[in-house]
Amino acid sequence: MRARDVEAIRAGGFPYFADLIHVFVGGSELHGAKLAGTDDHDIYGVYIEPPVVALGLDADEHFVWSTAPQNKRNSPLDVDVTLYSLRKWARLACKGNPTCLHFLFVGADSGSPWTSIIEHRELFLSRQSLKPFLGFAEDQLKRLTGEKGRGKKGQRPELEAKHGYDTKAGFHAIRLLHECKELMQTGNITLPRPEKELLIDIRRGAWTLEKLIREANALSLACTEAEKTSPLRPTVDREAISKLIAEAYQKHWSRKGKLANTL
Repeated sequence: MRARDVEAIRAGGFPYFADLIHVFVGGSELHGAKLAGTDDHDIYGVYIEPPVVALGLDADEHFVWSTAPQNKRNSPLDVDVTLYSLRKWARLACKGNPTCLHFLFVGADSGSPWTSIIEHRELFLSRQSLKPFLGFAEDQLKRLTGEKGRGKKGQRPELEAKHGYDTKAGFHAIRLLHECKELMQTGNITLPRPEKELLIDIRRGAWTLEKLIREANALSLACTEAEKTSPLRPTVDREAISKLIAEAYQKHWSRKGKLANTL
């Protein structure tokens, strides 16, 4: 974990710092398409709650913090922190959530409970992921064409004025579709993305909106076709995943001596 990331998580007041099992830098930097002076710093991670929290009355499964005010767009100097409990992350990953599936393709520190998750990541991958990926990509396309509203932080008038459309939303749409196609064909998501130069070109406005929509439509069709012959299982094995997650919690608590000391 980099010093900057440690400082950001501590500054946000995250209460289970010692229980973090996986932390990485996400966003455009993860995909290899970051543009200097334009992107904020996104930190993602997974933690295992103490037994009294995980087994008690008051769940604490999601932590979000940002240096930017809630009603203001992030600047390149801002930091966003998004952390999930292992159980919450697993539930989202089982549904094929693209952001959460990225966690499976980022390396983990040796000895971390996360290594056991990585070793069994095929359990979380299924053909069911097709729909969420296509849905997320479609949302991005609707935002840049005006078919769907945007929150305060989602507005990028400077890109629209310069390029005629929100090129960052366009980049995300094409990225998601390339990831989906690779996942359906191979069961893998390569990070950073192999087509990162293409994605950077989109961000810089080298593509017209018409070209981007044509490419998105072609990729959507390719994803749908790839799903028909995908090596992935039809659905995730929830029982096997539940066992894997339960073992990770038990081992983490046992190693830290928390189970005996708090119950």
